[in-house]
Amino acid sequence: MSWKRDKPEQPPRGYHHGNLKEELVRAAMGLIGEKGPNGFTFAEAARLAGVSPAAPYRHFRDRDELLADVATRGFVVFEATLARAWDQGRPDPETAFHRLGRAYLAFAHDEPAYYSAMFEAGVSLDASPELRAAADRAFQNLRGASEALIALLSPGKRPPALMMALHVWSMSHGVAALFGRADGGRRPLPMSAAELLEAGMLIYLQGLGLGPGERPTPRD
Repeated sequence: MSWKRDKPEQPPRGYHHGNLKEELVRAAMGLIGEKGPNGFTFAEAARLAGVSPAAPYRHFRDRDELLADVATRGFVVFEATLARAWDQGRPDPETAFHRLGRAYLAFAHDEPAYYSAMFEAGVSLDASPELRAAADRAFQNLRGASEALIALLSPGKRPPALMMALHVWSMSHGVAALFGRADGGRRPLPMSAAELLEAGMLIYLQGLGLGPGERPTPRD
């Protein structure tokens, strides 16, 4: 009597000879969309990917590491989206600046799974060097835009670029979180989220002396 199997054991359904990591990321994004970033377990992600509960440990230490991977991918897409919108400040910094704000809102609306993993899952940016680097590159678009606008002011009237970038980020994120969502958490508005953000930014820029009709001549 032989104890050997007639055929070699087949890999679990969903493993796809090395594609397990991508299957798990897709499963996590689906579950984030359905239940939120903190509403599912590691085992549920494995089940949706069609593998055993132990299989995800081939690639991720735990659910938090899986979420960090999703967040990293999200920041990569986010950075590319913002960079395209800013387009190196063409045709002029103010026009490109408002385009950047609209792109921020569009990303939050069109990529809710990524956005939730990036900003709502409680994942530390220090979860991995890749996540920290991707997030910093995305933020650099906001800082670069702020620096370009500040350069239009005379030296004595220029606010710190980092402070302005943080103000812009806070306003953009607040409008996106409250009024730009694609789910039931979206609050009603008598205008579009993009119009609200643009109005807020115009008021902010006017306070700096950068509003319409106040086109300062750049001075060193």
